[in-house]
Amino acid sequence: MELRHLRYFVRVGEEEHFGRAAERLHIAQPALSRQIQDLEKEMGFALFDRLPRGVRLNAAGQLFLAEARRILQDVEEAKVRAERIALGKAGTLRIGIATALSWHGFVVDCFRQFRREQPDAELELHHLLSVHQVDSILSGRLDAGFSASNFLPLHKDLAHWKFADDRMLLAVPKGHPLTKRKIVRLRDLRDMPFVWIPRWANPIHYDQMMHESSRGGLGAPNVVQEAADRDTHLSLVQCRIGLSWQNEGVRWHCPRGIALVRVIDMNVRLPFSLIWKKANTAPLLQKFIAQVASA
Repeated sequence: MELRHLRYFVRVGEEEHFGRAAERLHIAQPALSRQIQDLEKEMGFALFDRLPRGVRLNAAGQLFLAEARRILQDVEEAKVRAERIALGKAGTLRIGIATALSWHGFVVDCFRQFRREQPDAELELHHLLSVHQVDSILSGRLDAGFSASNFLPLHKDLAHWKFADDRMLLAVPKGHPLTKRKIVRLRDLRDMPFVWIPRWANPIHYDQMMHESSRGGLGAPNVVQEAADRDTHLSLVQCRIGLSWQNEGVRWHCPRGIALVRVIDMNVRLPFSLIWKKANTAPLLQKFIAQVASA
């Protein structure tokens, strides 16, 4: 049984006349009669009583007419929903966000614009470290992510659009002696306690920071605690456990008890990008990428 059999049956059932039904369907009457006969043969029972002039639905045909209408309506609605997804007007977009970007103005603006332009689409947001976003995007659990992107040369299957290249600032408790200095250099930080990222969280950034520390006279930093996420770093700084390097985007949501100090010879920058899998051509994702790029 095919959908055309249902459409033909519904039309004949409504008209109760093969000739009028054939005119509305724009097919020849003998062809329509054969299609209805094929349908009845496949079902194993008659749907119409044949009359001298026209036909009339029997009891089985009346029930089948209601069900056929429902099926055709369901198919049409499914087609409309699928078309909206195919055109990028609906569906679910799964986006990862690094904690360092949770309050970043650019990211927030992208979400606001997406909700305005795609009101029928759903955003599913996941707070994940950048390293975990990569795994999720490559495996298909996420569609894209706002992430640190200095690791991209290691992942040939990922594409990206860079929107920030943040300077590294030093987060210190308010009232710390460093906040009273006009100029702070790396060598001024010797023997001070640090909260540092573990190397696995971003090996390239970790190595860059260590190299710059050594080059600038800080030497091997006095790491008293490691933590992978920004919020834990800031909490430990506020508790005066140690100082912490943070990208300048932290200014969007910096706790009141913390000051951000520029160290003039810390030249490492941390790039942030929207990242996605090159092979993912989903229309809704492509619309989001284009929107981010235009912003």
